[in-house]
Amino acid sequence: MNEKYMKRAVELSKLGAGYTNPNPLVGAVIVKEDRIIAEGYHEEYGKEHAEINAFKNAKEDVEGSTMYVTLEPCSHYGKTPPCADEIVKRGISKVIIGMKDPNPLVAGKGIEILRKNGIEVIAGIEEDEIKKINEIFIKYITTKTPFCILKTAMTLDGKIASKTGDSKWISNEMSRRYVHKLRHRVSGIMVGIGTVLADDPSLTTRLEEGNRIDPTRIIVDTKARIPLEAKVLNLDSKAPTIIATTEKAPKDKIKALKEKGAEVIITPLKNDQVDLKELMKILGDKNIDSILIEGGSTLNYEALNAGLVDKVISFIAPKIIGGRSAKTPVGGDGIEYMKDAFTLSNIEILRFKEDLMIEGYIEREDGYVYGIS
Repeated sequence: MNEKYMKRAVELSKLGAGYTNPNPLVGAVIVKEDRIIAEGYHEEYGKEHAEINAFKNAKEDVEGSTMYVTLEPCSHYGKTPPCADEIVKRGISKVIIGMKDPNPLVAGKGIEILRKNGIEVIAGIEEDEIKKINEIFIKYITTKTPFCILKTAMTLDGKIASKTGDSKWISNEMSRRYVHKLRHRVSGIMVGIGTVLADDPSLTTRLEEGNRIDPTRIIVDTKARIPLEAKVLNLDSKAPTIIATTEKAPKDKIKALKEKGAEVIITPLKNDQVDLKELMKILGDKNIDSILIEGGSTLNYEALNAGLVDKVISFIAPKIIGGRSAKTPVGGDGIEYMKDAFTLSNIEILRFKEDLMIEGYIEREDGYVYGIS
């Protein structure tokens, strides 16, 4: 076994980011006599898996070879036939697996098929990195609710806008480019109606290279106050716009929103607002496996308080603007005691020129962190 081949499979898997949701990111490498004779990755949802693409790209007969694949080969019919069966058919002699399939309905069955057919299987190679790469898939496949990333950008004194509401731009161009890569990676982007009324954002992915994917735009709007002229309702984008509202929304406004092409989801009221937990269940049922929350202070607090946030990405710019009325990233009622603070673990710090980015995972009472535990 040579770990460099699994590392190569990991790098291949990343090429599918943004295109495979709600499927995982998977890469595969086929090795014969210490030579790579085939590579492949899962390129797009509904199309061939990494193992099949590797077979298609093979430079020579794969019989007797070793396959390195980042995720346990599937054992069931879905959009495509089982990869485990194809591996057996092709005469692969050994399979090195990065991580087992976290889907409780199929976990271990792919490995079982391989071993029953005399194929040597080794699992758990480069597992930590592969879990992190697939943190979205792991949460979604085990809970059927989206993996939620809370993204904020603030000044050194903790403000997300000046006292006049001006926020363009707090973070620099390099930081904003990274955010657009995040938008490409996730299935949905969520803001509150306050952000729409204040900034009228497009909530699209703006990247120069490649075939960028727009996330589904989700507007949390308890009373359906969104103007029909808002950019999110008038875009040339393949991704839909969803208005999450409640019984407080006027029926004629709901009708007008639907006529504009928006999808309207009516959730129960909770604390006189959209029930975010119920909304997440509904979005999960729509195959939205991940959401980037780019809201204002109210939505950010409500998402945290409801226990919906899995990961926080916060940009800090070396600027100071002050202002008693200038908003902070998280508002709401707030917590009363420091012991109850939302705490991050597994911290990483990156630098985008003068901006700092802090990334971490919300600590849970049970200690579980998707993609890490």
